[in-house]
Amino acid sequence: MLGLCCLAQGFLYLLIGQKRASNPIYQLFALITQAPRRLVAFLLPTGSSPISIGVACFAILFLLWAGLAAMRKFV
Repeated sequence: MLGLCCLAQGFLYLLIGQKRASNPIYQLFALITQAPRRLVAFLLPTGSSPISIGVACFAILFLLWAGLAAMRKFV
């Protein structure tokens, strides 16, 4: 669910542009993904752009999901 929220937030970032801060749907996705994005921002070097933090957050969530799915199948 978090991965889909990150993906939807990224699409809204591309579609809406500068007006994204006033969009209630974007704000909802930002609220939902706030905790994992903070964790990823803490793990990345200081000065990382918000776009790279979002991409890294989605990548980590996707790899975690794929790993858990593989573990479920083989264990």
